[in-house]
Amino acid sequence: MLVLIQRVASASVDVQGERVGAIGPGLLALVGVEPGDGEAEVARMSERLLGYRAFADDAGRMNRSLADCGGGLLLVSQFTLAADTSGGMRPGFSTAAAPAEAERVFDRLVAICREKHAPGVETGRFGAHMTVSLVNDGPVTFLLRAGGRP
Repeated sequence: MLVLIQRVASASVDVQGERVGAIGPGLLALVGVEPGDGEAEVARMSERLLGYRAFADDAGRMNRSLADCGGGLLLVSQFTLAADTSGGMRPGFSTAAAPAEAERVFDRLVAICREKHAPGVETGRFGAHMTVSLVNDGPVTFLLRAGGRP
C-alpha cells in the first residue's frame, strides 16, 4: 500500500460537479492499493496516517501528528500510485490491486481511520473520475508505504 500525503490548508473532491468530500486544515491522502495488501497493511497505514508527524509544534518543528492537532483527513483512492513506471513512456497497472480487492482494502482503511479519528474522515468516490482541489500547506508532501515494495 502506498499513500501520498499532503499537508493542506483545505482540500475537496468533486464528482460530476457534486462535492463528495471536503476538509479544512489536515491531510489529503491519495491511496494506492497493491496486490496482496490486507489487514496488516491497513492497520499499519492507519497508524501512520494518524500518527505521522507532519505538523509544526510551537517551535516550528514537525513534531505534531494529525491526531495531535485534530485536523481533517481526506482519503482518495488512486490506483495510478501503484503503477509500474520503471520503463517506457506508458505506465503499467499490473502492480495495482484489482478493483474489487482495492475497494475492499480502501473501505477497510476508511473504516479504521473513522473509528480512530473523531475529528473526521472524508473520502472521494471509489472508481469515479474525481476532481481533487487542494491548498497545499508548506508544501509538505510524503510518500508512505505499508508492506509491499521497499
